[in-house]
Amino acid sequence: MAEGAASREAPAPLDVAEGEDDPRAGADAASGDAAPEASGGRMRDRRSGVALPGNAGVPADSEAGLLEAARATPRRSSIIKDPSNQKCGGRKKTVSFSSMPSEKKISSAHDCISFMQAGCELKKVRPNSRIYNRFFTLDTDLQALRWEPSKKDLEKAKLDISAIKEIRLGKNTETFRNNGLADQICEDCAFSILHGENYESLDLVANSADVANIWVSGLRYLVSRSKQPLDFMEGNQNTPRFMWLKTVFEAADVDGNGIMLEDTSVELIKQLNPTLKESKIRLKFKEIQKSKEKLTTRVTEEEFCEAFCELCTRPEVYFLLVQISKNKEYLDANDLMLFLEVEQGVTHVTEDMCLDIIRRYELSEDGRQKGFLAIDGFTQYLLSPECDIFDPEQKKVAQDMTQPLSHYYINASHNTYLIEDQFRGPADINGYVRALKMGCRSIELDVSDGPDNEPILCNRNNMAMLLSFRSVLEVINKFAFVASEYPLILCLGNHCSLPQQRVMVQQMKKVFGNKLYTEAPLSSESYLPSPEKLKHMIIVKGKKLPSESDLLEGEVTDEDEEAEMSRRVSGDYNGEQKHIWLCRELSDLVSICKSVQYRDFELSMKTQNYWEICSFSETLASRIANEYPEDFVNYNKKFLSRVYPSAMRIDSSNLNPQDFWNCGCQIVAMNFQTPGPMMDLHTGWFLQNGGCGYVLRPSIMRDEVSYFSANTKGIVPGVSPLLLHIKIISGQNFPKPKGACAKGDVIDPYVCVEIHGIPADCSEQRTKTVQQNSDNPIFDETFEFQVNLPELTMVRFVILDDDYIGDEFIGQYTIPFECLQPGYRHVPLRSFVGDIMEHVTLFVHIAITNRSGGGKAQKRSLSVRMGKKVREYTMLRNIGLKTIDDIFKIAVHPLREAIDMRENMQMIQESRVLIEMADTVQEKIVQCQKAGMEFHEELHNLGAKEGLKGRKLNKAIESFAWNITVLKGQGDLLKNAKNEAVENIKQIQLACLSCGLSKGPGSAAEAKGKRSLEAIEEKESSEENGKL
Repeated sequence: MAEGAASREAPAPLDVAEGEDDPRAGADAASGDAAPEASGGRMRDRRSGVALPGNAGVPADSEAGLLEAARATPRRSSIIKDPSNQKCGGRKKTVSFSSMPSEKKISSAHDCISFMQAGCELKKVRPNSRIYNRFFTLDTDLQALRWEPSKKDLEKAKLDISAIKEIRLGKNTETFRNNGLADQICEDCAFSILHGENYESLDLVANSADVANIWVSGLRYLVSRSKQPLDFMEGNQNTPRFMWLKTVFEAADVDGNGIMLEDTSVELIKQLNPTLKESKIRLKFKEIQKSKEKLTTRVTEEEFCEAFCELCTRPEVYFLLVQISKNKEYLDANDLMLFLEVEQGVTHVTEDMCLDIIRRYELSEDGRQKGFLAIDGFTQYLLSPECDIFDPEQKKVAQDMTQPLSHYYINASHNTYLIEDQFRGPADINGYVRALKMGCRSIELDVSDGPDNEPILCNRNNMAMLLSFRSVLEVINKFAFVASEYPLILCLGNHCSLPQQRVMVQQMKKVFGNKLYTEAPLSSESYLPSPEKLKHMIIVKGKKLPSESDLLEGEVTDEDEEAEMSRRVSGDYNGEQKHIWLCRELSDLVSICKSVQYRDFELSMKTQNYWEICSFSETLASRIANEYPEDFVNYNKKFLSRVYPSAMRIDSSNLNPQDFWNCGCQIVAMNFQTPGPMMDLHTGWFLQNGGCGYVLRPSIMRDEVSYFSANTKGIVPGVSPLLLHIKIISGQNFPKPKGACAKGDVIDPYVCVEIHGIPADCSEQRTKTVQQNSDNPIFDETFEFQVNLPELTMVRFVILDDDYIGDEFIGQYTIPFECLQPGYRHVPLRSFVGDIMEHVTLFVHIAITNRSGGGKAQKRSLSVRMGKKVREYTMLRNIGLKTIDDIFKIAVHPLREAIDMRENMQMIQESRVLIEMADTVQEKIVQCQKAGMEFHEELHNLGAKEGLKGRKLNKAIESFAWNITVLKGQGDLLKNAKNEAVENIKQIQLACLSCGLSKGPGSAAEAKGKRSLEAIEEKESSEENGKL
């Protein structure tokens, strides 16, 4: 047909021919890369704040030098340290033209058809690596699609709508797969029209994802209604949305004249959509009336409906609705059920559940009664808390709270009594209120002698504001367990004389009563008590006198961080340790958090008691993390460690907590009074697990025999990497940056997606810039990140202004990877100080898969497109001890089998093989692990016998831990893969039974299917009984 004739078109030469552009240029445009700014202009790099001159007259080496300098200077809002992980697609300012090509917004299928009739340029893709520019239009009678220029007869350069079989979005035909330039074509801009009896393809690329969506939505609508296209051109008069708006207008039109005052219409639209600005609504009415050459302040019903549809329709939501409703302009219960299951990852969805959603969110009474959800109700639903990006399961305590205290990250505050900088800021009791309300579980009290024998808290650099110790205790007692019921640690900085120390003890006992935890630790135990056991307890961290001594008072070393800061700033610091006197009564309040000084890991592992805690300055902790990352992790498996900001941070700026969480440090103290990227990470991290202030560390950082390095830059042993697919779709109601006072209200927003975690996972990508659009900028860009240790990963969305004056920051949101919900989600953006901004959101699509494209059904989501990944095998290490190496060699083949079965489980047959073989392979792996662990206690002696000592012995112990970690991790992954395969097979069989899909007669097939399901359930039941 038309496509067959099209193959005879002569391709243009590489220089532009009449009617055709350079095919290579077409590919570049299709990929979404915008042209550089005019040669006389300036390009600003928003990552570095460096103004780069345009290309004109700049030597290549000079520009390269400027770019290198820009890379060396991190953008203020960026936390990523390694420039190689900042996948930005170039350093220059880029502009996205993905907003609508016409002034009018697309708000209905009618708008799509009108756009297609007006026509636009599309790029036609051929298998011979050629791309042609063509102008495509839809006939006014809606019967055919035409393109020009063409060497064919005008009647042949067309495609009949009646011949169209299917419209595919994306690069999903042989033509795209075989075209040499396909890699340069943006997936979201490509679409194909399959036509004729042989399903030939017409493959096209639009200039933006929005234009592609218009053509796909319009063509699908025409194909599904090809029998009655002329009825469609009557407009939107009979759509559910129009009927609802008509009802709304008539209810407000008290006179019944069919017109109302503009003021009344503006107020009515604001009631229906509170996010709209009054000025924007009035401007829209003026545009509509001007187009009709009217000069009046009264609005007709038709004008009201037109204004509402143009102002309140988000094109990206409309295209989504049309796609999932099979080209209707509303969703019924079945459409919504499929959307929730396939895209949103919701399990056990029922028709009643969907009807309930429709009843709660559909705005029209008619829609609620008939059970359909139109565009406005669907938009409201997507903006509701039910479609929030944060997993609701993580809004309550969802982790095991019975592990030792050292196995958790603990929400901690530094200099809690300050609300300004630590050098001159006054003490303020509100610092404690704020920290405790934010779920903080470790707070600091620096107590000094006060007048009238009354201990006080103050900033010793600013004595203007003094807080009585008793008043602070009363506030702590009031708010201690408001946000969390789990234990609160008081880090006591004692600078008091012995008499006032005794006053402190009396006041703490009187205010806290039996909440004070003073039980002596048991020497028979090896680990600290759990947060569950310590619920509603207040634990005092501080110095302690030797228990074997009967002295009523004695000297202990002073860990005065504030004094250290003062001495460093004044130049008096000589590194000598000071001593203070401590009374027995205060010493006895300290039980399981006794402060001791760190010497080295070898000494600590031999002599430190599990109830003793070391505090590390930021500088010392950073050095240890770089030089001994594995030792730091192993130390933190048993002991608590606290890291506090450098004494040189006199402005109360914050350290990067991720650097120390990677080492397993539990208590990383933050300056809560200082907002910014570091505090964003801290606040976002502790949103999980119900915001209780305790987050369970990854098992690889808790298991007694396991290997993990904080500086790992590759795959973590025993952990399967995941792929995170993030599509940044659009933004809503972005405010201008707070500090951009000299700037108007217009902004040029772009989005940065930052991944924070172990070094191998740290990465950053950004969208293109959308010019002069703060209300609903469309980005439509997809990013993919490999995550090697999901349990320790966070995602940070940052929205910035690319044309800023003074301040570029618009908003941000930080979320732990484990809390991400898949599907179409709205991200509630926070201000610079961390407050949620009303109605300011980012619309995204999230999907999480494994490297082969599989994964948990509730996380995978349908819309993700997978690329090919090379299979990687985690190798076992040679220890150097023949007896043990021979045991681990037995595991090599089962490990490869396990990885192959997991990676191949995308097909039904392979899933069945996995279900049948998983237990056998897992048993082999477990047996090797058990056999290896039998040598764990004797590892040092065996090494000595073989002549291993010093560095070689440490390397052998490290390799042993690596192998045990790999075996345990791969065994667990195989077990989880089997459970997932069983669930997938059950879902497939249930779907086939419900749809009547079977090879044989209905009753026989159904009986066979039921027997298969019963067999799976019986096997699961027997396995569970075996475990019991």
